[in-house]
Amino acid sequence: MKPISAASAALLAYLVWGSLGWPLIHDAPLMHYIAWLIGQGGVPYRDAFDMNLPGVYVLHLAVLSVGGAGDLAWRCFDLGWLAATCAALRVYAQPLGDGVAATAGALLFGLYHLSGGAWRAGQRDFLLGLFLLAGAYGVARGLERDTRWALLAGGLALGAGMTVKPHAGLFWLVCAVVATGWSRQAGRAAWPAGVTVVAGGLAVPALVFGWLAWRGGLGPFWAILTGYVLPLYSQVGRVSVIEATRWHQHGRALFALLALLAGLGVLARTGAGSSPRLVLAGLGAVYGAAHFALQGKGWEYQLDPLALFLCALAPAAVAWRRADGRPRRLDLWGARRPLALAAWALLLVVLVAKGVDAREPAWIVAKTRRVAALTRDLAPLAPAGSTVQVMDTTAGGIHALLRLGLREPTRFIYDFHFFHHVDDPRIRALRTELVAGLRTARPAAVVVMEESWPGLGYERLETFPELRELLEGSFVLAVTGDGYRIYAKRSDS
Repeated sequence: MKPISAASAALLAYLVWGSLGWPLIHDAPLMHYIAWLIGQGGVPYRDAFDMNLPGVYVLHLAVLSVGGAGDLAWRCFDLGWLAATCAALRVYAQPLGDGVAATAGALLFGLYHLSGGAWRAGQRDFLLGLFLLAGAYGVARGLERDTRWALLAGGLALGAGMTVKPHAGLFWLVCAVVATGWSRQAGRAAWPAGVTVVAGGLAVPALVFGWLAWRGGLGPFWAILTGYVLPLYSQVGRVSVIEATRWHQHGRALFALLALLAGLGVLARTGAGSSPRLVLAGLGAVYGAAHFALQGKGWEYQLDPLALFLCALAPAAVAWRRADGRPRRLDLWGARRPLALAAWALLLVVLVAKGVDAREPAWIVAKTRRVAALTRDLAPLAPAGSTVQVMDTTAGGIHALLRLGLREPTRFIYDFHFFHHVDDPRIRALRTELVAGLRTARPAAVVVMEESWPGLGYERLETFPELRELLEGSFVLAVTGDGYRIYAKRSDS
């Protein structure tokens, strides 16, 4: 296993080096922009119509406060978070195998993350992974040593994760059930263990949503959640798991190998008896699969929790020594370890091939150039203090506003809300709000990005006649760039 660990470390160093120049791109600038608005005195959800939970804004606000909105600060944050996650994974997995195998598992997750490319940096599901693993570790530690404080710490970590992605609540409840059942099986008081995990999980959400209420954003958050996210957004762009993995590069091979290693790891531990770590890692993998399937969007980064827990189980498949330091008996181990080593080596090949392809893909280069060009073209049309409305999803329009320090005249940082369920009265109300805001606020410009989601070009404006008429009457097409159009306000409008 040592040669594979050494190779993994070398390959990880290679991918880290290649990632140092990665730009802030795709989803991250959107969250940065909302965090910047909050820093400027804006109210979450009232001044930015968004589907994410407030814990995401807190993390991005911390990055902006410490390092600013540049590429380097985001790169440092992503690599630092990855290092913390890998360290936590090694600590968690070591009792399932041995130190060398646990290190290899941590390196494996590092390779998995970096093989995704710049757009996967700091994604919410990746950030969630550290909270999930810390929560599982706290609960497992508490059950292993009958320590109430560890159970509470595990609950706190899982609660923090729920402020990033609400789906973490499923794993929080699973951990509480495991804590209750394991304590009962061990002859200890059952309910206090589960209640401790539950109580810990409520603390951080209470703090975060208390902050949100203090800022005046709790009402708008609830209105967006119940009036848009649950009834409408949850139904947009849904794809099956099979369909989604069809367009993830090497996705099926990658997760087949990870699942094989995890399965072999579980089999390797069966003879030694179960443990809280093994049970929680296995249930974490089941949760990770549900986490991906329930969201229904099929985006690759939503597989991160699944990959994390599979990497936690994998070391048991290749460990030569048990956690107590004794060698494994070959008559019990059989041919599983050679098979696991072969699968691990093949997995490294897949990850490196994926990582090399993702180092500087054409679409990332094109998007980076588009943001720079749009920023340059927009600057003379929108002086300081003016507002600019962007019709965009992740094509770079909001990123340009972040660079220029410009606010929008409305709360809409995306435009896809206006182009699905168009006959629903709630969507019609959002359209009316946008047009009324543009008429009243008179922005210096309106930027329409060609690329949108789920796959609409400039022609999407034809399905929004009120907006098209406003642009024709009060604005003039001033710039046609590569992937964007800038409509400048008419002097007589």
